[in-house]
Order: sequence, then structure tokens, then C-alpha cells
Amino acid sequence: MNEHAFNDDFFKFLIASPTPFHAVSTMATRFRNHGFQQLREQDSWKLEEGNTYFVIREDGALIAFSLGSKAYATEGFRILGAHTDSPCLQIKPLPDINNQHYHQLSVEIYGGALLNPWFDRVLSVAGRVCCRTVDNSLQTLLVDLNRPLLIIPSLAIHFDREANKIHPINAQQHLIPLISQVVSDTFPVFKTILREQISREYQDRDVAEILGFDMFCYDAQPPCHVGYKNEFISASRLDNLLSCFVGMRSILEADGNGNCMFICNNHEETGSTSATGALGSLPVATIERLIPEVETRQICLGKSFFISMDNAHGVHPNYTDKSDPSHSIQLNHGPVIKINANQRYATNSFSNAYFQVLANEVGVKTQEFVMRSDMACGSTIGPLIASQLGVRTVDVGAPSLAMHSIRELTGSQDPYLLYQTILHFLSRKHLPGEKQ
Repeated sequence: MNEHAFNDDFFKFLIASPTPFHAVSTMATRFRNHGFQQLREQDSWKLEEGNTYFVIREDGALIAFSLGSKAYATEGFRILGAHTDSPCLQIKPLPDINNQHYHQLSVEIYGGALLNPWFDRVLSVAGRVCCRTVDNSLQTLLVDLNRPLLIIPSLAIHFDREANKIHPINAQQHLIPLISQVVSDTFPVFKTILREQISREYQDRDVAEILGFDMFCYDAQPPCHVGYKNEFISASRLDNLLSCFVGMRSILEADGNGNCMFICNNHEETGSTSATGALGSLPVATIERLIPEVETRQICLGKSFFISMDNAHGVHPNYTDKSDPSHSIQLNHGPVIKINANQRYATNSFSNAYFQVLANEVGVKTQEFVMRSDMACGSTIGPLIASQLGVRTVDVGAPSLAMHSIRELTGSQDPYLLYQTILHFLSRKHLPGEKQ
């Protein structure tokens, strides 16, 4: 696997994963195709050493794991973590608006989205739909309209001469996408549009009624390389599907020497407080089912190490004053180790050194990110999982620009550099500091 082939596969993954639900479905298909057995939380688990498994919690979360050939309960786990969600616009339950002969859909802001870039971009819609079929069963279906469908036009500068100065965005008034022009007294309501799409995607399902949905707007433009030498990647949802893809590919390709686990949580962008967020029970519940005996479980976790992967901020050439001058993060210069004195990131000196050793062994350089002292940084699932499991943890990520925009930017080398390090972490015969 070289960088070019890796990025081609990454682009396919991004296109197939417009929402957290689609991302989990896409990963689940990959795991099944590679022999991972799917477990269900509501069933008993019969686990065997040397086998691979995954479990889905039906709101955008997944955990995959492989059990080493040794007695896994007495060995540590090499754990990866990422999140499946990205800031975006979520369609409201009763979205239809008929205004000035235009059909519009009202939306709500999901997460800390950068709003200006959503204007004048061609959008599509995807998510999940809960419906009642004609035989009175309740089903949840993934839906992707997968075509240019919506747009939020900007106000012409002639009506706002101060638009290039201070231009506040009212989420209730200004973020209402157009979906069609009303040419008669009636217009297709959003649920009708969804039913038509379900009929196209699921010809074997006879839907009687749509009862609810979780539908999101997304950028209809596919990911692409950009730059004179194609040195950048421009795409939606790099935060944090880049890390999901790296984690998925790494655990699929690990050599199986030891116990490995890959945790994908939802709702990180809204605080992680949900059944599928990092503060939910899925990571702890899974570990407890793998190792029911308390002391044995604590011994195992004491030997474990967790790499939390979430994108990092590169220094912006137009806003260099926003970065700490001693920690200038560059695209295509290697994975970033994220550090914060107040534990917004879970990295400490030991876990920092631990990751540097892993990267250096495969010829990958690392960078260290610290936010300016007069600015607050974001956070990740790292501290949340670390506090629940009590494992040694490092927060790392690929460097990027325009984080939380509808289109984000990373280096064309960055996904592959992170992947090389993570695959080595999962495959190395002994981890740094272990007795050999």
C-alpha cells in the first residue's frame, strides 16, 4: 500500500460516509469482508482467542477488536479512538417552509460549525429514516439523496454594504436552504421526498409512514487533491473521518500479535454526553464483557495504551498570530502530538515519548501542538476515555486548516504518515517499556 492508493481509498470512504450512520455502516461492511464477526449487545458473547469482532450501538458508534493468540485477559490492549461526527446543519423534524414561492428546509446547527462557508455551496442530504412498513413493523433505513439538492444563497452585497466587515449570521433566519421553486399551490414536503428516495434505494421495502428522521446537509462536492503538486487534500468531514479511516485500515491490517481495539464514538462535536458518545457506556461495557473479573481487568488495562486520534491545527499562513510561535504545525510534516496543561488533551510526557518512539521506528517525524496561552483549545475523546478506563493515553492527529468548515484542508501525505505509525503501534511485537 502506497500513499496514492491509500488516499484513493480514503476518498472512497469519505464519499460513502456523509453521516455518522453511514460511516459506521461503511466500516461494518469492511470489517465483515475481512472476517470480523458482528456481536450484538443484546446477545451473549462467546469469544475465542485469535478471533476478530465488532459491535455497533445504533446511533453512530462502533467498537472493533481482535484478540491475540495469547490469553487476552492477562495481556494489555492496544487501543485506538476516533469520532464519527462532524459539525454540520441538521434538518429539523418539521422543516418545510413556503416563502416567496420558494420551498425551503429549516435546519439546526450541529456542533461548532464554521457557518460562512455553508453559503453558496451545493448541498445534498443524508441520514437515517425511521418508518413503519405496511406490515406494521418499525424499520430504520439509511438514506442518501446523493445529488446536488440544496443551496443557501448569500445576500448580495448591494443589500449589505458592510458584508465584508462585520456580518453576523442569524441561524434561525439566514441558514435556510432552498430546495425548490414553488410553481403551483402545492410543493413536495420533505417526508414525501424521503419516501421517493426510499423507494429508489429500497425497492423491497413498502413504507406506510415515515415517523422520524435524523437527516443532515452535506457538501455535494467530492474530496479532491489541490495545489501545484497535489500536495493538499480538500474535503468535508476530515475532522474526524480521517482518523476513523486510519484506525479502520490499521486494525484490519495489523498482524494479530496482540489484543487490539478500535473505538469510534459519536457526538464528540456536541460534548460526548450520549449513549454513543465517549461519556456513554459502550467502551466500558465492552471491556467488562471481554474481561468480567475485576482484578484481571484492571491488570489488563494497566498494561494497555490508548491513542486518541483527532485532527490538529496547522499554523494558518494568513493568521500566524493565532498560533504559538514555538509550536508551528505544518501540513505534510508528520502526525501532531497534542498537549494541554489542563488536560483538554490526555497527553503527558510519558505518552508523548511513547508515541515518538513508535513514529521514529517507521521513519515518521512528529510535531507537538500547544495552543496560545491566551486562547482556549478544544478537546477530544482522549481525556474522557482515559478517565473511564484508567489507561495511559496520548492525543494525536493529522494537521489541518479550516477545521470545522464545510471544506477542510490537510496535507496529501498526512493520512498515510499517521497510518504508518498507527499500524506499527498495533503490529509491533513489544510496545515501548514492555519486558521482552
